[in-house]
Amino acid sequence: PCCCPLSPTGAQTTQLLVQPPWTPVVLWDRVTLTCQGSGTAAATTWYKDGQRWWKGSNSFTVGDSGTYTCYRPGTGPSPAVRVLD
Repeated sequence: PCCCPLSPTGAQTTQLLVQPPWTPVVLWDRVTLTCQGSGTAAATTWYKDGQRWWKGSNSFTVGDSGTYTCYRPGTGPSPAVRVLD
């Protein structure tokens, strides 16, 4: 059997990856956020400061400070990432 069994439903989570990976996350680093989760990347919904912001690709370069989360239908909401000025 393979080393990597499929996880049971609900075990997967949505992750919000930040590049560059250090904290604090600041705008002038040209921060890229990438949402990872199950389902299609194009079904990613983005939230900024708690408000639905846009739906589209799973990655973008941040142009504005704020608190970002992403949501994927299969795995739900990600942890929040705060981007400072």
